[in-house]
Amino acid sequence: MDTVVRCSFTLANRLGELESLRERLERFADEAGLGPRGLFEINLVLDELVTNIISYGYPSEETHFIDLSLSVEGDELTAVIEDAGIPFDPLSAKSPDIDAPIEERGVGGLGIHLARNMVREMHYERRDGRNVLTLKKRVDRARGV
Repeated sequence: MDTVVRCSFTLANRLGELESLRERLERFADEAGLGPRGLFEINLVLDELVTNIISYGYPSEETHFIDLSLSVEGDELTAVIEDAGIPFDPLSAKSPDIDAPIEERGVGGLGIHLARNMVREMHYERRDGRNVLTLKKRVDRARGV
C-alpha cells in the first residue's frame, strides 16, 4: 500500500487531552491501515512523550499547546511532536538501570526508554524556541501492524 496518509492536530497541555490523543490515533490508524498492534505501539510511544511534555514541559499552569503531525508513507510512520515548553532533548536523558532490583531503581525514565526502543529513529532539535521531536517507525500496513 503506497498511499500517503497524513494528519495533524493540536492538544492542550492537560492530561485529559490524552483521551483525545488516543481517539485521533485510532482514526489515523484506521485510515492508514494500521492494525491493533501498530496502533498500540504508536499510542504507547506518543502517550508517554506527550505525558512528559504535559507533566514537566511548562513551569506554569497556563494553557499551552502541543502540535502533532503524523504520516505514513510506504512502510514508514513519521510522527513529529512540537511544543514551546522548557528545552528538553529526550535523547540526552539517562537510560534507567532496568537490570537493577526494582527496590533500587530510581523513579522515572522508563517512558522515554520505552519510546526510544519502540521506534526506529528519534531526532530532537530546538527550533525557533520550540522542542521538535521526530520519530520514525516501521509499519507493515499490508499485515495491519
